[in-house]
Amino acid sequence: MFFKRLFSSSNLPLQINDGGRAAAGYKGKAGDCVVRSIAIATGIAYAEVYEDLYKENEEFRNTSRTKLARSLQQKNDSPRSGTHRVVLKKYLQKLGWKWTPTMFIGQGCKVHLKKDELPSGTLIVSCSKHVTVVKNGVLHDTYDCSRNGTRCVYGYWTRDY
Repeated sequence: MFFKRLFSSSNLPLQINDGGRAAAGYKGKAGDCVVRSIAIATGIAYAEVYEDLYKENEEFRNTSRTKLARSLQQKNDSPRSGTHRVVLKKYLQKLGWKWTPTMFIGQGCKVHLKKDELPSGTLIVSCSKHVTVVKNGVLHDTYDCSRNGTRCVYGYWTRDY
């Protein structure tokens, strides 16, 4: 009998990397993948990225007239519990990073978190409810978020030189 292979291998070696979170004195679990990823990809200290994003979250909540910003009024501005993509985009653009989308409405998933489907170099990769880093084919994160190569990539950020 012929069996179809259901899962492909991500072929991305994993380098456990918290972006300097523990060294900065932060403890426990947190939804801070944006802070960790930016720290890993840019080399900026975790605490500095954390403070920057805290300020950016607060500014977005207080100055944006969008429905989203109004819904955030009562929430904490801490990037420990997440950073909205609008804030992430503005911050990374200030740092000189460029967005490359890989998924479009109605087209389905074309790029997965796999070595042979991503370009080389340092990438800040956006997936469903997660942001991670791939450096020259090596996944840098606190766990293997590739789902065996089946996790869809919405797009990625690269340094715009």
